[in-house]
Amino acid sequence: MNLTVFGATGGIGQEIVRQALAAGHRVTAVVRDPARLTVRGDGLEVFRSDLGDAESVRAAVAGRDAVLSGLGARSRKDAGVATRLTRTVLAAMEAEGVRRLLLVSAGPVGPAPEQEGAVDRAARGLVSALLKDVYADLRETEAEVARSTTEWTVVRPPRLQDKPLTGTYRTVVGGFPPRGRFIARADVAHAMLTMTDDPATVKQGVGVAY
Repeated sequence: MNLTVFGATGGIGQEIVRQALAAGHRVTAVVRDPARLTVRGDGLEVFRSDLGDAESVRAAVAGRDAVLSGLGARSRKDAGVATRLTRTVLAAMEAEGVRRLLLVSAGPVGPAPEQEGAVDRAARGLVSALLKDVYADLRETEAEVARSTTEWTVVRPPRLQDKPLTGTYRTVVGGFPPRGRFIARADVAHAMLTMTDDPATVKQGVGVAY
């Protein structure tokens, strides 16, 4: 497949690029600073953009089979960036007629797991309170995506870890794995790539965790 990756210098974004290249896909990595992209490989095109407007990124998505986004706030002070940048991506995709979109959100933005225990419920509430501005941004991002004409999938992980790929994660379409507290960024990337051609995940939020 021909893929475009936004947020390609982030933890999940670089994993998406690395794994996609290893699987034989052609990848356009959209970055603000190419020096921060450590991944190399045949089939990689680096597209420099600050996502200032949709017109500037149309060439990065034109003719692609799917767009994968790891865009999001790196800290509370960046709240709002996910919605703003995703609007640019959506406008570029719609202008070029590109349909498939997968993007990262967060577990607490979606529904609580079935049979959630008291400890997990308390932890979810605490994290949601501490990061309320970030999660409000992600909720608005999800709403923007849901209003779009794209065939979208929102992937909602819990707390992220910098650990190797395991492939042992669980996914729940429309929900969240019970007692799912952690997941490696590498496994989130793997899940997103796996879902790219999975029709069961289209226009769905998907919880992913160990």
